[in-house]
Amino acid sequence: MKNGIIAKIKRIPVWGWIIGFVYFGLQYGMYRLAELISRLTGTVEYAFVPKIPFIDDRIPIIAVFAVIYLFSYVFWICGPIAASLTKRENFINYIIGLSAAYIIGFLIFIFAPTYMDRAAEGLMDAAAKPGVFNGLLNMIYSNDGSALAFNLFPSYHCLISLYCYLGVRKQPEISVGFRAYSLIMTVLICLSTVFTKQHYAIDIVGGLAISIVCYIVTERLDPGGKIVARRRDKEPA
Repeated sequence: MKNGIIAKIKRIPVWGWIIGFVYFGLQYGMYRLAELISRLTGTVEYAFVPKIPFIDDRIPIIAVFAVIYLFSYVFWICGPIAASLTKRENFINYIIGLSAAYIIGFLIFIFAPTYMDRAAEGLMDAAAKPGVFNGLLNMIYSNDGSALAFNLFPSYHCLISLYCYLGVRKQPEISVGFRAYSLIMTVLICLSTVFTKQHYAIDIVGGLAISIVCYIVTERLDPGGKIVARRRDKEPA
């Protein structure tokens, strides 16, 4: 078992590792850049709260989900790395679709910004309570606007996590076990966004919808298949 895992790791191309970390950095950079641009352009003044009270007020804080929320960053790095083990056309489609989803979320952050007043929601007091998991929750809040958080809709956590699963779900090069793991992690990460009160319920819907639409459109247009086919045609017989 151990040798099998090591063998799979050795099969990962160098560019797979590079893209995994580059896209993680890109996500964080676009998230922060969108908030900066919205402040510079003044669109932040029109930010609204995407809360549905009869749903969101019934969702409790479950601090242990802070672990899942933080682990998502590792999961995102592994997404492109796992996809790099699949056929070239699938990997190209994966990167194009994921990039499109990033950009759509980025534009929404700028032109339709959302926010959460954590102080008004009572979240800062909850995170200040003793305990390891509350401490992690407090760390998450402190690094994401503290009492006032922006860029809620769509949830990048849900958008990216679902795309990590979609990129491997039908690929025979990826084990059934890893595909199941990716699906389970996607579900847990989506749950973590609301149980840590980092997002409202509608943010999850927005993130998943953008991810699914970008995946379906990319699969139908199949730019990866066309690029690979053109390269094959240019190769000498």
